Amino acid sequence: MTVDKEAPEVLTERLANSFGADAARYDRTRPAYPGELVRKIIEVSPGPRVVDVGCGTGVLSRPLRAAGCEVLEVEHDKRMAEFARGTGVPVEVSKFETWDPAGREFDAVVAGQSWHWVDPEAGPRQVAQVLRPGGVFVALWHVFAPPEPIAQAFMDAYRKAAPDIPFRVGQSRDEAFEAYQAGCVRTGEAFVGTGAFSHADQWRASWEQTYTTADYLDLMLTMGPMALLGTEQVTGLLDDVGGAIDAIGGRFTTHYDTLAVAVTRN
Repeated sequence: MTVDKEAPEVLTERLANSFGADAARYDRTRPAYPGELVRKIIEVSPGPRVVDVGCGTGVLSRPLRAAGCEVLEVEHDKRMAEFARGTGVPVEVSKFETWDPAGREFDAVVAGQSWHWVDPEAGPRQVAQVLRPGGVFVALWHVFAPPEPIAQAFMDAYRKAAPDIPFRVGQSRDEAFEAYQAGCVRTGEAFVGTGAFSHADQWRASWEQTYTTADYLDLMLTMGPMALLGTEQVTGLLDDVGGAIDAIGGRFTTHYDTLAVAVTRN
């Protein structure tokens, strides 16, 4: 299989649109956000009105709503939006950069696992438009890597299935952490650089998650790079990774870090 003939922006769009293919699987497999970070968002927000950017199925919105926030979701994928609406959250279907807030003002804008899909110049401008003075923007990302035998099996199987993939697949936990931490720094600098936001704060919560073979293969099917493979390639990759997990006992525990960057509207 070759994918390198597609322009980078086409590949990016394919990846961004892949998550809604099975919204129910995405919702049941994607990890929740640590309660301490949800509480931190609520503590720093000057009020309850929150916009959730690229909300997906509402994984971040639900704990915010449970804590008393009034959440409006903005999601470009109609399939994801339909699922989120089914949980009782209002959703407006649009890319955040082109979303019309219709003069509404909010206390907080959050983005869980989604801000890297937003245009780095138009995104901060839109946040500045919808946030009240003193309002906060918080972007969050989960960082994890499975144990080395599983990570290696995934990398080997993916390279076999798509040898011409134009980006790297698979990182060690330290590499992934450094990459996401650098992304948080860049995001904060982009916001502060507009002059509309004060200095950026970084937050971190660490936790662990145990996966069985079935659990992890289910999660893998929601990962963006899988969308670039054909059915046979996906089957082969799942067989290889599943075999690696079975070889270490059919389950494993992995370490997660959830990183966040927060800025305040001047």
